[in-house]
Amino acid sequence: MSINKEQIKTALAHVLHPSEKQDLISLDMIHDIIIQDKYITFTLEMPEKDDALALQIQRKCEEAIHKFIDGEAVVDIQVGINVSKRKQEPEEPAQPKPQQQEVLSGVKNIIAVASGKGGVGKSTVAVNIASALAKDGYKVGLMDTDIYGPSIPTMFNVFEKPDITTQKKLVPIERHGIKMVSMGFLVDVDQAMVWRGPMATSAIKQFMTEVEWGELDYLIMDLPPGTGDIQLTIVQTVPLSGAVIVSTPQVVALDDVRKGVAMFKKVNVPVLGVIENMAYFIPPDMPDKKYYIFGDGGAKRLAEEMNVPVLGEIPLEQTVREAGDNGLPIVLADDSSFSARALIGATENMKQQLELRSKQGQTTKKVDIKFRP
Repeated sequence: MSINKEQIKTALAHVLHPSEKQDLISLDMIHDIIIQDKYITFTLEMPEKDDALALQIQRKCEEAIHKFIDGEAVVDIQVGINVSKRKQEPEEPAQPKPQQQEVLSGVKNIIAVASGKGGVGKSTVAVNIASALAKDGYKVGLMDTDIYGPSIPTMFNVFEKPDITTQKKLVPIERHGIKMVSMGFLVDVDQAMVWRGPMATSAIKQFMTEVEWGELDYLIMDLPPGTGDIQLTIVQTVPLSGAVIVSTPQVVALDDVRKGVAMFKKVNVPVLGVIENMAYFIPPDMPDKKYYIFGDGGAKRLAEEMNVPVLGEIPLEQTVREAGDNGLPIVLADDSSFSARALIGATENMKQQLELRSKQGQTTKKVDIKFRP
């Protein structure tokens, strides 16, 4: 007899939460049930990190499945963190639901920094764009939407846990005038995020709806590589002001840029331009020389082909890597370096593209995506 999801739910309804005194199904803590023969896997959603409690509940779940369904079943339980499920304080009276507001309504410009593939320096560009804007006096936020490989904590040397308001919203951590949120602030640095797509997209929605962003001139979103669930969730949830595509000059990277540009155009998100990272190398002892290690002019040719501007060409410099590893982006660490000047110039070009769209009366709306079977 094959095992089905209803049997799993019925068995887990016998598992009481140690402190809540309700069963896990009633508490909506069980998600993404998958069954293959006698292999059963699902996600146990916790309101906060508590390894001891999670282990206790996992053992009870295994015992219930073995007792009520099949003693030989192989049970694989993934633990996820959903901050929206943190318990309200008992002394607080229930508040009436406020009138629904537009997501990120206090943000003037929402910019997605994206790439077709990993390893092109997208996060480095994102943190330096945010830093350049903050340095100019703008109110800036930085959202790390790469759930599986968050880079923002390392690049700003921030690993503390964010505070939570009385309205149960996360308070962004602020450094150098930039408000930041990252999954890397919520989990241990060595903890792998073994999450399925729905868990990751749920976390991104929380970053947009359950964080106290306040009033911002710019919110820079550091997207994961590719054109997957997280990108689609973002364009469906908020109206992006535009996207900046980061690439290196290699053909293999530029091929993936085509896909990224095509995706944003397909969902009517304006591509503000392409930034070519690691465009050339200038030896520190020969500043008048340029070596095009990964190719010359590839992004420029592709931009002309795709009818999008080139915002900047960022040289390959050791100081950029060192600045990121040390937790101070190069724009803040040494704004006289070749890379910092190029990144500041790219940021100015991005702002010009936004101003041009504004003068033309062009606005972006969140996208209603329908999938046909």
